[in-house]
Amino acid sequence: MKEKLSFQSSLLIGSLLFGLFFGAGNLIFPVHMGQSAGNNTIQATIGFLITGVGLPLLGVIASALSRSESLFDMAKPVSRIYSVLFTCMLYLTIGPLFAIPRTATVAFEVGLSPFITEDYIQIGLFVFSFVFFAVTLYFSLRPGRILDWVGKYLTPVFVALLSVLLIATIIKPMGRVSQYAPQGNYIDKPLFTGLLDGYNTMDALASLAFAIVIISNIEKLGIKDPKRKAVEISKSGLVCVVGMSVIYASLAYMGATSLGSVSRADNGGRIMSLVSEHYFGFIGKVLLAAIVTVACLKTAIGLITSCSQMFSEMFPKSVSYKKYAVIFTVFSFIVANFGLNKIIQLSIPVLMFLYPLAITLIILSLLAPVINKQRDIYRWTTILTMIAALFDFCNALPKTVKETTVMRKIIDFAHICLPGFDYGFGWIIPALGGFILGMIIYKKGVKYRVIPFVW
Repeated sequence: MKEKLSFQSSLLIGSLLFGLFFGAGNLIFPVHMGQSAGNNTIQATIGFLITGVGLPLLGVIASALSRSESLFDMAKPVSRIYSVLFTCMLYLTIGPLFAIPRTATVAFEVGLSPFITEDYIQIGLFVFSFVFFAVTLYFSLRPGRILDWVGKYLTPVFVALLSVLLIATIIKPMGRVSQYAPQGNYIDKPLFTGLLDGYNTMDALASLAFAIVIISNIEKLGIKDPKRKAVEISKSGLVCVVGMSVIYASLAYMGATSLGSVSRADNGGRIMSLVSEHYFGFIGKVLLAAIVTVACLKTAIGLITSCSQMFSEMFPKSVSYKKYAVIFTVFSFIVANFGLNKIIQLSIPVLMFLYPLAITLIILSLLAPVINKQRDIYRWTTILTMIAALFDFCNALPKTVKETTVMRKIIDFAHICLPGFDYGFGWIIPALGGFILGMIIYKKGVKYRVIPFVW
């Protein structure tokens, strides 16, 4: 048994982390954020890095520190029923319902749709997504070599291609960040808006799923002790953190300076397409197509692998890993053909509900060596967080639903009673209150069964 990884192995694990995390949303959201934030881009980027880079790394470390083999194990101190439900919800969200279909639609709409006339967009998406998911399935059916494919090959190719565009942006900027006024929520609360923008990457959720892939690869390299795994993940994570932070900041800078040469756009993919064409013309479009396709492909492989492994372990008697991989791939292909805008629109309320639960679970798991996975603490923190997160879910619903009488009353109640709700963080005070209440009950030895289904 090894006590630590070699420098080369740490770099390889760091490259794997980066490769699994950096995908579709990681490219398009910071660019759009930069263009909207204008001269408040620095504050918005700091917020984005906290939830888009810091939380995902903490998620993997938390899994190792809590000696959890999977997300199911991490959530089990709350209750077995909650663990099953939360695991299924999270994996389906970052899997076939939203994140996996998004990888194909982003790759198509950003990389290939500029070459296709409007009349053939739908059939073009169908053909592209079919080929995309066929390649994804091929690699996903061979999970034992994911470290080689993603860590050694796809990630370096992606970084090399993206660097060409980012270097051009920095060497010959299209404008100055200070020239452009911020828009919308970036005027008054750029930091908090950036924090919420980081949710859209889904990386903190994905970290709880990818942890099983990262930890298993570290174990294959000879590290078995949980504390040592956490240390090695932290060391390797520096590669991931530095790489992702530099690229996020550069993409935000690209968006913030883009108005000097291109028009405003309603999504980051369109902005990247305009910027690529500005610098490199037709070749720029081809370069962008290659960048986005490689980025999305490696993320899709990681997500299909993680989802299939988790469901085959949770329900071992029903369906095998390979069958789950096929099912999730086919379902993702079907959903992808509804289009990118519809996928993003439907995912936002779900993310606003799941993220608080994921964040509190990460924090509790980091504290596991201290609180010893005490059930009262886990349960009360989760219960009160869940109640508050339901209000965030309601507030993120489409406008037509929010304007109904019942929803309006629910949202108005949350505005009054939940501090931080206006910023998207109304769950923090309830979560802290649940943690303190759980500690008190634990210390006093009181037994309560408040909500039976959670138990």
